[in-house]
Amino acid sequence: MTATLIWILVVLVAIGVYLSWTAGRLDRLHVRMDAARAALDAQLLRRASVTQELATSGVLDPAASIVLYEAAHAARQAEEEQREVAESELSQALRAVFELPAQVEAVREAPGGEAAARELAEAVRRVPMARRFHNDAVGAARRLREHRKVRWFRLAGHAPFPLAFEMDDEPPAALVERDI
Repeated sequence: MTATLIWILVVLVAIGVYLSWTAGRLDRLHVRMDAARAALDAQLLRRASVTQELATSGVLDPAASIVLYEAAHAARQAEEEQREVAESELSQALRAVFELPAQVEAVREAPGGEAAARELAEAVRRVPMARRFHNDAVGAARRLREHRKVRWFRLAGHAPFPLAFEMDDEPPAALVERDI
């Protein structure tokens, strides 16, 4: 009788340790996901800020300046529910303005344009990487949260289900191809 109770206790302790380890792993994934989201937000903000700065610098023609400024302003001011759409529209505006290499060269030839174009190219190139890191972290957390043991024992607590950030983040080819 005593040996049976000891074995039951050992099994329960082992299950408890395993569940505790799984909960810790899930917590670490949520922390990684939050850090990746903060990095993504920083890169999106940097891209919008650099775009607004370029739009107001007088380097671009007035129509392109207005298109870029409005798209960047909308991306910076968007509510969380509309953020993906606003950021996609900024990507589309950047591709529309910098579709031709001649437009990029005109910006680079203007006073201060070389630095502005380089800074924008860096910001535009970093957004897809930050989004990929975020979505990878979300995917790992989702895969773990889909396991039965996590659902049955409610190891995720009250944390919201992780959502990927889906947006059009293709950079303008004419802007980034020269910088590579």
